[in-house]
Amino acid sequence: MHYTSLVQRGRASLKLKNNSFTLDAIDLEILKALQDDARQTYTAIGKRLGMAHSTVYDRIKRMEKYEIIKKYTTVIDAEKIGAKSILALMIVFTDPKESERVAKKLCEAPQILEVYTSLSEELLIIAKVVAENQESLHEFIASSVAPLPGVLRIRTSMITKKFKETQFSIVNNPKKLKFIKGTHNKMGENKK
Repeated sequence: MHYTSLVQRGRASLKLKNNSFTLDAIDLEILKALQDDARQTYTAIGKRLGMAHSTVYDRIKRMEKYEIIKKYTTVIDAEKIGAKSILALMIVFTDPKESERVAKKLCEAPQILEVYTSLSEELLIIAKVVAENQESLHEFIASSVAPLPGVLRIRTSMITKKFKETQFSIVNNPKKLKFIKGTHNKMGENKK
C-alpha cells in the first residue's frame, strides 16, 4: 500500500507485539521529518504529512516515552567554529572475558566519541577518539586506555582527511524498515 493512502486512512498507533513496538508508515514518516529538521513544529510536520498537529504530537510523545526517539541534538561543524582537534580511530585488542567491561569503561571518557565491538579473527573494540593534538592523544591512550585490565594491545590511526560523513535517515518500505544514507554538501544541505 502506498504511504499517502496510509496517511489518509487516519490515526494508527504504535503497536505492542511480544513486548516490542512496531512502527507504522505514519510513525516512520514522522521520524524522517524529525531527522530532516527536529526544530520544525508539530503543525509543520502535520501539514507535510496531511494530518492534524495533535496526531503528530501524540505519536512523537509516545515514541519519546518508549525511547524510540532517544534525544534531540545539534550537529556542529567543529572546523567552522575554529575548534582545533585531531580525530583518531583506536582499535583495542582485549582479553575476550574483559571486552565488554573495557568497552563500557571507554564510553565514560569524554575524549571517546563512539565505541563499537567487532568480531573478525578476534573480538575488537573500535573507538573514535578526539584530542587537542598528538601529544594529548598519546597521553590519553598511555594513561587511560593502556592500563585498563584486559587490554592486550592498541592500534591507533589518525584521521587525516574527511571525505564523507553522513547520518542514517529512515525511509519507509511497507514490507520492511530499511535505512538509506542521506548525503549533504559542504553547507550541510541535503543533496537530492
